[in-house]
Amino acid sequence: MKNKALLTSLALGAAYLLRNEKSRNKLMDQFKELGSKRNK
Repeated sequence: MKNKALLTSLALGAAYLLRNEKSRNKLMDQFKELGSKRNK
């Protein structure tokens, strides 16, 4: 039951990001920042 709720929220978040370009770009920038901090 808990797993299903997690998957549902993940799917809703992905659908939102696919529709909203501004938030998608913001999230990608944050991931790039995390990656560059880790590599240093």
